Amino acid sequence: MLKKFITVTAFLFLIVSPVQAELPNFADLVEDVSPAVVKINTVTKGRQTAQPNLQGQLPDIFRELLEQRNRPQNERPARSMGSGFVISDDGYILTNHHVVDGADEIQVLFSDRAEYSATIIGSDRRSDLALLKIEAEDLPTVAFADADDLRVGEWVLAIGSPFGLDYSVTAGIVSAIGRSIPTEKRENYVPFIQTDVAINPGNSGGPLFNLDGEVVGINSQIYSRSGGSIGLSFSIPTSVAMGVVKQLKETGTVQRGWLGVVIQNVDKALAESLDLGKPQGALINAVEENSPADKGGIEPGDVIVRFNGEPIVESGDLPHAVGMMAPGQKAEVEVYRQGKRRLLKVRVGALDKDKDMADADDKNGDRLGLLVQELDERERRTLRLRGGIAIADVAPDSAASKAGLRAGDIIVQLGYSRIDDVDEYQQVIVELPKNTPIAIRFYRQGNAIFRTISLD
Repeated sequence: MLKKFITVTAFLFLIVSPVQAELPNFADLVEDVSPAVVKINTVTKGRQTAQPNLQGQLPDIFRELLEQRNRPQNERPARSMGSGFVISDDGYILTNHHVVDGADEIQVLFSDRAEYSATIIGSDRRSDLALLKIEAEDLPTVAFADADDLRVGEWVLAIGSPFGLDYSVTAGIVSAIGRSIPTEKRENYVPFIQTDVAINPGNSGGPLFNLDGEVVGINSQIYSRSGGSIGLSFSIPTSVAMGVVKQLKETGTVQRGWLGVVIQNVDKALAESLDLGKPQGALINAVEENSPADKGGIEPGDVIVRFNGEPIVESGDLPHAVGMMAPGQKAEVEVYRQGKRRLLKVRVGALDKDKDMADADDKNGDRLGLLVQELDERERRTLRLRGGIAIADVAPDSAASKAGLRAGDIIVQLGYSRIDDVDEYQQVIVELPKNTPIAIRFYRQGNAIFRTISLD
């Protein structure tokens, strides 16, 4: 029996050993690419707050005290750090927008301890990318990979300065591609690469390499409840970065395509009600008047499944596809409308700072913070309702959110007004007074509920 165990163990060892031998050795790769990776230190000087001029209104005994209080104090400048990498030998460096945002001074440090002052050529908040320039020549550079060739399960490597620890190297695998992660402003223009590479504060803006030593992404953010890495890291793919860099170098700004729609995901129930074969696409909740979508014939209730040749599997895929287009370009849009496939032509507009490819979480002009839609006849019959409108989504920190309303609730009454359709609802909310509790009656899971809602 013992002999059998030893034989089996030896056999397993022979099977496992070649696999272990194939694990990558990153040493040569790190040695080759590290000279092009930089540490970025920033300084943001303290800001003085203007004080009201009250001296002439005060007695002398208080005037001196106030003058002492208002004298500028030696405020400590705020210091922060990040990473970056050289993309051209004449001194262009790529990093994150949030690394240099608001900085008064930017210092770039190389592995050979050479140090340069940098200026911002351009910075883009929506992609979290910034292009810097230093006065230097014949610098080591990185090569960019084709992001479309990246596969889930590939080995990747990050180099950066987490917590100021220069040129730290961490490795892992690609966990997912095309992750949609809305920002705090609910914008969603980057299809992130998700990895389990250990990324920490100070890694931001550093490169993510494949095993060929090519940059596949720019490390941007992590998901963590503790502030440290838990194996959920997100990088901006090179397909996005290269387009942004080109525009920043040419104009210092980035222009993106814009449709003027409010979108949401299609779940199984919605797919069945809309006669879709499977839950996919971006459901159009609303279309802005005179927007490119409106002029191109896109209507509320349409489901966009392909945009300019790109498949739209989830609603978050649409902002990526539209944002990559230059304003003024025409795009072919494939939609499903009432169970039938239609092809539309849309001339994409320009996204400015006040516009967005709105998600269903946005208020979209609704004073209550609600996104609503018509209730179909089947739902009305099921609930035995003569009217009502369905809540598609509720904006965070809105009046509706504070009142406890949820997506899926069906509003039938607001104040003394019965709500039969969306038009009626929109007429009623325009006239709602501020700072006055208003009764709202709605159905949730078949149960009628009364609550109060108040506009600040």
